[in-house]
Amino acid sequence: MTHVVTENCIKCKYTDCVDVCPVDCFKEGPNFLIIDPDECIDCAVCVPECPAEAIFAEEDVPADQQQFIQINAELCESKNYKTLTKKKASLPDADDWNGTPDKLQYLER
Repeated sequence: MTHVVTENCIKCKYTDCVDVCPVDCFKEGPNFLIIDPDECIDCAVCVPECPAEAIFAEEDVPADQQQFIQINAELCESKNYKTLTKKKASLPDADDWNGTPDKLQYLER
């Protein structure tokens, strides 16, 4: 199993989770983070660190967020998503976007 970053991370991209990851499995895109399912060791230390509450164990991903299991896997192959190993500033208007529903349309691949 792996952990999955879901929709609420879009346009927020808080990176508190990255700092605690022991295996550097996070990748950063223009406005979203993903977890590389091949690198994740399912330790769950990232889950409580996410201010957007956007990270779930794969088996706990809410029904309306299931597509993000595949999205995380697909974006691991994207040249626009690079491994991130240290916390950095979130997007400037992250707090305004945190909790906004229906953000999939804004995902930059």
